[in-house]
Amino acid sequence: MSRPPLLPFTEKTAIQKVLAAEDAWNTRDPSRVVLDHPAECRWPNRVELPNCHEESQVFLTRRWVREMDYRLITELRTFAADRIAAGFAYEYHEDGGNWFRAYGNENWRIDADGLMAARFASINENPIAEAERHFRWPLGRRPDDHPGLSGLGL
Repeated sequence: MSRPPLLPFTEKTAIQKVLAAEDAWNTRDPSRVVLDHPAECRWPNRVELPNCHEESQVFLTRRWVREMDYRLITELRTFAADRIAAGFAYEYHEDGGNWFRAYGNENWRIDADGLMAARFASINENPIAEAERHFRWPLGRRPDDHPGLSGLGL
């Protein structure tokens, strides 16, 4: 299975790869998100280390039960050879109504099939007031006219 765009990247195709990952995550469909990774991936995420599609789907399902109304924006920072660096921010609330914004950077190594063979993330998370939210589009894909991270000052 391959996931275009494939190597070698241009700036345009690297941006397409980052936005395709954003679109998948904004579906909040674990079975779709894991398709960007090899079947036997190691997917570090904070203290959890899912090691395959099945474990990753369980992890994401559990995560999105807790992280309600999740919305993500990603942005290409740089790319070279088989590597992409992307900035990201996402907002969500817990069942108690407390809102959070998480943000950081990810470094990806993309294999010849266009799959994310390695992912390393640095994530910070802060509580925010509901009025401080920036990501207010309907659940699902971010609208094309919605500002990205740079446009929002993030």
